[in-house]
Amino acid sequence: MATATANALDKARALEANVARVIVGKAEQIRLALVPLLGRGHLLLEDVPGIGKTTLAKTIARSLDADFKRIQFTPDLLPLDVTGAAVYNQKLQEFEFKPGPVFANVLLADEINRATPRTQSSLLECMEESQVSADGRTHRLPDLFFVIATLNPVEQSGTFPLPETQLDRFMLRLRLGYPSEAEESEIFDRQSRTHPLEALAPVLCREDVAEMRRAVPEVRIDDSVKAYAIRIVRETRRHPDLLLGAGPRGTLAFLRAAQAFAFLSGGAFVTPDHLKHLAAPVLGHRIVLKPQASLRGVAGEAIVKSILERVPVPVGPDERL
Repeated sequence: MATATANALDKARALEANVARVIVGKAEQIRLALVPLLGRGHLLLEDVPGIGKTTLAKTIARSLDADFKRIQFTPDLLPLDVTGAAVYNQKLQEFEFKPGPVFANVLLADEINRATPRTQSSLLECMEESQVSADGRTHRLPDLFFVIATLNPVEQSGTFPLPETQLDRFMLRLRLGYPSEAEESEIFDRQSRTHPLEALAPVLCREDVAEMRRAVPEVRIDDSVKAYAIRIVRETRRHPDLLLGAGPRGTLAFLRAAQAFAFLSGGAFVTPDHLKHLAAPVLGHRIVLKPQASLRGVAGEAIVKSILERVPVPVGPDERL
């Protein structure tokens, strides 16, 4: 492994370890949460209340010496409250743009489904193009712009479903799951006096994140592995239970996430196992079920797993001998 890549991996390990100081027993979920950060994507945390979604988001943000903003999404939140607005400057006698909280390095969109679709859509351009268009002008967002959104799937009152175009902007959807009995006891012990988040210090700066991001594309993808990923995505477009499969944006996210995950795992190339591990978190929220499939209680992740069972796994060079 090249020295620059090794240094970048050491920094990724330091980031994982720092997040694990607060988040107990979720090493795999922590690594998956960092995949969009390194893969230049965005993260959707979807789980029941009290699991630690917001805590995970704040822990990642505090581990970085970067500008962090939080937006508590509510039904009365307006798009201008997110992106900013033109305000008349009496001294200059002209309108000037006042940036909203979206102009940050790490943005926590807390309970994103509580905002109206109009307000949710204000993030579309930001997440896809890293810019805000307002009053005929384009305002660039920082090079490091990472959105972490939280979503409560069980609460329906006062919420609005995320449209497919919004879901497609997230590289990965992650569920933390309940802790084990021992982990729950450790959580109490850690928080019995003070919350460990209060004493958490940054371990990386923005340039460190940029260095890790530069290392991720150096992870090799063999043509056979790339073809395997594309076949998986294409199968979602012809599955009988699906109304809509993943698009080309999903393919790009799948491959970039695989590179980031392989890097975080210490690998120099992407393997079919990396793709299998990421298929459900990356593709599960990009597919739309037919109504009859929904009535049968079919889950998107289950369909993705069934596709993995059907698509032939490429044979590696050593296996051809």
